[in-house]
Amino acid sequence: MSGFAPADGVLLDLYRLLADRYGEQPWWPAESPFEIAVGAVLTQNAAWANVEKAIAALKAQGLLSLKALLDVEHASLGEAIRPSGYYNLKAKRLRNLCEFLDRQGGFEAFAAQSLSDQREGLLGVNGIGPETADDILLYALQRPVFVIDTYTRRLLQRYRLADGSEPYEELRNGFERAIGPDVYLYQQYHALIVIHAKQVCRKTPHCARCSVARHCPTGNGRS
Repeated sequence: MSGFAPADGVLLDLYRLLADRYGEQPWWPAESPFEIAVGAVLTQNAAWANVEKAIAALKAQGLLSLKALLDVEHASLGEAIRPSGYYNLKAKRLRNLCEFLDRQGGFEAFAAQSLSDQREGLLGVNGIGPETADDILLYALQRPVFVIDTYTRRLLQRYRLADGSEPYEELRNGFERAIGPDVYLYQQYHALIVIHAKQVCRKTPHCARCSVARHCPTGNGRS
């Protein structure tokens, strides 16, 4: 059994606090599920503003499709996605993902598979780790899989719900058990954690400016 097992209602209470503070989040901005999958790779170790520049370049060059990404030369792809950083590595990872999707019969055929097969398949792609795979599953494929990122670990640690070093799967499974399978809730919760972490719950927290600090064991002692 997972060691991450928050008390009943705690994670939902935290979600409501964040939702009351920040409201509904327009997340993830994209024109197609395939674009989301591409963005999930490009956003690895990158600011979203730079990912948007790379996506715009792919669109401008007619490269935002499975066939186009399979056909384009590595150097040309790397140059197009240069704004996202680590562009040579990400070009390889995008190619790996596209070759995998092509073997599945295309994106739509892959979307029809079971969740377990989809996740296992994505995790078998070189360069696709759990966070990227779950971004694709939750946002591109609308699957109830909670995404664990650095911001989530930080928030859980500051709320003393976890120590922040737990394995990815332990935290993911704990979240999913605690709040049940709900795609919209997972998407909103993840987005709310991200905006909260960027605005106030930073590496050095700005607890005095945090509207939910009084509910947070860390913030309550700082604010």
